[in-house]
This record gives sequence, C-alpha cells and structure tokens, in this order.
Amino acid sequence: MLKVLGRATSVNVQKVMWLIDELGLQAERFDIGGRHGGNQDPEYLAKNPMGLIPVLEDGDYVIWESQAIMRYLLEAYGGDPWLPSDIKVRGQAHQWMDWYLTVMHPPMTTIYFQLIRATEETKDDAALAAAKEKAAQYWTVLDKHLANQPFLTGDTLNMGDIPCGCSAYRWHTLVPEGPDLPNLKAWWDRLNVRPAYKKNIMLPFE
Repeated sequence: MLKVLGRATSVNVQKVMWLIDELGLQAERFDIGGRHGGNQDPEYLAKNPMGLIPVLEDGDYVIWESQAIMRYLLEAYGGDPWLPSDIKVRGQAHQWMDWYLTVMHPPMTTIYFQLIRATEETKDDAALAAAKEKAAQYWTVLDKHLANQPFLTGDTLNMGDIPCGCSAYRWHTLVPEGPDLPNLKAWWDRLNVRPAYKKNIMLPFE
C-alpha cells in the first residue's frame, strides 16, 4: 500500500491525496508537519532532506515534492484522462501545474499564513493586502482562460486542474470579497461537488 507522509491540511499533501482518490488507489496517510511535527526527525530527513511535506513511499521507493509525486503516480498507476494521452493536452496540463507553483502559490501562501497562522507579532496587513491584490490578478487570468471551456485544458478534468483546484478552495473561502470571476467560480463549482475533492480539500484550516 502507498504511504503518504504529511498532514491532511497541507495544500501540497491535498494535491496528492485528491489524485490518489480519483485514481482509486489505496493509501495510508500519516500526520507529519505543522502541529504534528516529525518532519525534522532524523528518520524523516533521511527520506526528505528538505524536511518538507509530503513524502510518498511506494514499497521501497521514496519520492518527495508534491508535483513530482503526482507525476510519478500518474505514470505508474494513472492514464487518460488524468494523464492526458494527447501530448499537446498533456503539455498544457503540465503548464498549468507549473504556473500554479511559480505564480499562484506564493501570494496564496501569504494569504493563508496571514489569515490563519499569523500571530500579533507576525501579522502584516500590508503584506496581506498586496498578496490579495496579486492573487486576484492571477485568478483573473484563469477566469479569462476558462471563459470558453469547463476545465483548464479543455472539456476534461485532468492533472492540470489539481494544483489550482486545491488553491481555489482557499481563495473562495478566505477572500470572499475578491473580484467577481464567474468563469472561475463555475469551474470551482464543478470541482467542489466531487467526492474526492470534498474529502481531501474542503477541510477546516489550521
């Protein structure tokens, strides 16, 4: 059985767990990181020297970095439609996965930490406002992209939707005052009725 090391509320763990459920795979998840700790223990660092989550164990095989884990699972156990058979569609899916990581993840992380994790000492209203503005710009890009298609690469949900889909729950929940983005909202509504999405993404924040 697959093992996933990482707490359920981590957005990076959520990417992996959502995909695992959509693929119909069996996995045991262990609470590591955040309030659970353990990610700086020598045993864990031997698996992931960065001390970050998640880590996937598939028998004796160990891999870290959430999107690398996703790609491994898709190559090992997936297939069309989650791993698109059309190489051009697959390229677009990879594009949106990496766009999330390089563009959307930084401001969304700031929003999350400022609204959920910040203490009186670490609270930074200016940083929060800047992150909301930047994230709104990026979500607007995605809203325009979705104007004429239901999912990020066309008519079918696939791996390309997962990273942004995880973050979309945080955006719509934490920033209800954000701009009106009807195409983005319609896309998110297609995701948030899926059992695997509800189970792994729509969780309380911590």
